[in-house]
Amino acid sequence: MTRGIKHRMKAKRKNKKGEGSSSSSLGPQVPVKVWQPGVDKLEEGEELQCDPSAYNSLHAFHIGWPCLSFDIVRDTLGLVRSEFPHTVYFMAGTQAEKASWNSIGIFKVTNISGKRREPVPKVEGDESGMDDDESDSEDDSEDEEENGDKAPTLQLRKVTHEGCVNRIRSMTQNPHICAAWADTGYVQVWDLSMHLNALAESETEGVQGAAAVFNQDPLFKFKHKDEGYAIDWSPLVPGRLVSGDCKNCIYVWEPTSAATWNVDNTPFIGHTASVEDIQWSPTEPHVFASCSVDGTSAIWDTRLGKSPAASFKAHNADVNVMSWNRLASCMLASGSDDGTISIRDLRLLKEGDSVVAHFEYHKHPITSIEWSPHEASSLAVSSSDNQLTIWDLSLEKDEEEEAEFKAKTKEIVNAPQDLPPQLLFIHQGQKDLKELHWHTQIPGMIVSTAADGFNILMPSNIQSTLSEGV
Repeated sequence: MTRGIKHRMKAKRKNKKGEGSSSSSLGPQVPVKVWQPGVDKLEEGEELQCDPSAYNSLHAFHIGWPCLSFDIVRDTLGLVRSEFPHTVYFMAGTQAEKASWNSIGIFKVTNISGKRREPVPKVEGDESGMDDDESDSEDDSEDEEENGDKAPTLQLRKVTHEGCVNRIRSMTQNPHICAAWADTGYVQVWDLSMHLNALAESETEGVQGAAAVFNQDPLFKFKHKDEGYAIDWSPLVPGRLVSGDCKNCIYVWEPTSAATWNVDNTPFIGHTASVEDIQWSPTEPHVFASCSVDGTSAIWDTRLGKSPAASFKAHNADVNVMSWNRLASCMLASGSDDGTISIRDLRLLKEGDSVVAHFEYHKHPITSIEWSPHEASSLAVSSSDNQLTIWDLSLEKDEEEEAEFKAKTKEIVNAPQDLPPQLLFIHQGQKDLKELHWHTQIPGMIVSTAADGFNILMPSNIQSTLSEGV
């Protein structure tokens, strides 16, 4: 099924109560104000408006029921892609009202459009931050997309799945193979090659009708004692999988063929509460890390038995998510129920204090965290406060640079003094954010899922790894 996808949220900033409903070029112009999340409050009659100049690309779509988890599928369209339009493949698991209504969605989004914008906008002669020509071209582009001429399209196929999907992951080496955690307590492995091949061969024009739904048996399944969320494929050993459940049990899956696995019934035990997330080491094939509701994180080596090789207090509340930096393998990031983010240097574990960065910007639970696959110092975070934030740990406060930037942009709003200088970007507009992923083949692209659907975004100030020819 092909659907048109919204270009961006069309929220308007309304006049404050008591002001005229129409604007006049003869009257004084009200300056645009930057809304600071957690600081400012919306007045009655006001709504937030997205600033398109902050993005190289921004699109929204949904596939029906909300998806708690999804994964970007590695494709054969190019290892590093920078030119618009883009095509992206996904797989996601639904959270339907009834167990029998759930499915794994395999979908392809084509014609993801956008344009390169300057991190420092042009302001001469235009208070909006764009000159007249650029503003006109933006309007033309929006009109074309709304008419469907250049709008992204979504093609979707579904595989029936009993129960809600808590988390889903595509195998790095064989991306058509995915593992899905169900709220029924089963972890199941699926071969979705037929659906991905069909999407790759299909044309977007003229596709009509309802999304195709297929009944398909999984390749393999394993029953935990309880449901869970923690799951990860090894980036080094094809087919090696690890899964953790809410009964604090962790199981390592060893492939015995292309379609079967050996799962030792004796679990790895070290946490005293639910295992929330798990990550294989990017450099050591037998090592993985886990985090738990018990507030700890642990490092495991499968060659040394079924107890942690190291365990440490990570946060003062539940540790919800973690990410192992694949470009700087000594760095481990984690996010907690209290909204805090911690970065640890694993080389310092034996010395006691391994925390190299700690942020308390978010005030609600962290729901997803992931290091950039292209910049070792950058990571993205989502929170229950409906914010997706991007951080660059290499940034430091520079007053001279700030003054120069304000002079160029004629910025009238000062950033709060307690805003961390490492906070690079804030994305809003989604409700109840659940998970995000960077696209490993399209530098600067992030995809996020929430209760109200998916966003594809490319912030304009994240372009250090992009070519200048876009």
